[in-house]
Amino acid sequence: MKLSVGIFFGGFFAAVGVLLFLVAFGTDYWLLATEIGRCSKAPEDAGGEKATFHHEGFFWRCWFSGNVGDNNASMWNFWYTNQSPSKNCTHAYLSPFPLIRDEHNSTSYDSAIIYRGFWTVLMLLGVLTIVMASFFIICAAPFASHILYKAGGGFFIIAGVLFSLVVMMYVIWVQVMADLENYTNMKKMDCPDFAVYVRYGWSFMLAPIGVFFALLAGLLFLLVGRAIYLHSE
Repeated sequence: MKLSVGIFFGGFFAAVGVLLFLVAFGTDYWLLATEIGRCSKAPEDAGGEKATFHHEGFFWRCWFSGNVGDNNASMWNFWYTNQSPSKNCTHAYLSPFPLIRDEHNSTSYDSAIIYRGFWTVLMLLGVLTIVMASFFIICAAPFASHILYKAGGGFFIIAGVLFSLVVMMYVIWVQVMADLENYTNMKKMDCPDFAVYVRYGWSFMLAPIGVFFALLAGLLFLLVGRAIYLHSE
């Protein structure tokens, strides 16, 4: 009875963790940024101030224009129904926000891209590991194999650790490697009233929740594997 409960909750936590990981991996809302600044000096542009909204994830970085609102840093500006019907997108791993290749020294840009490359590799390893963990658990269920349960649990824990590193590296990326302060200063040379608001998006927030469920599922499956092994002796 206790073994069945452990398998049930392990499977439930594993399913939630896998779902959260895949949604975080596949959606483009790890970073949300709003640029505000009236750079045009034409008199006809003196009226309506526009904002540029950026959002990026593993695959894509997209941006679209909108009106300046009361709360420019709000997440709801990026909700699907609030986005412009037409927006531009490019590969995020080639041009992450902010794009400063032509406006900044090449050494800084190359270092940021190399760092981003390591982040990309860890993300792919995390997704591959959790898919393999799910495969081991699915194969373990019909045969009650303690080896497969332990292997699946171990892979879930490894996936949780990898995604923990992914989250930490992304925080370092935003706070240090992206060099947002210099980007803002460069923009202010042409637009004195330029401002940029940056915050983490819901894709980023799903990742640590997925880490928690993956680690919990991994521990439960390790315990299940040990219990099956002890009962088989």
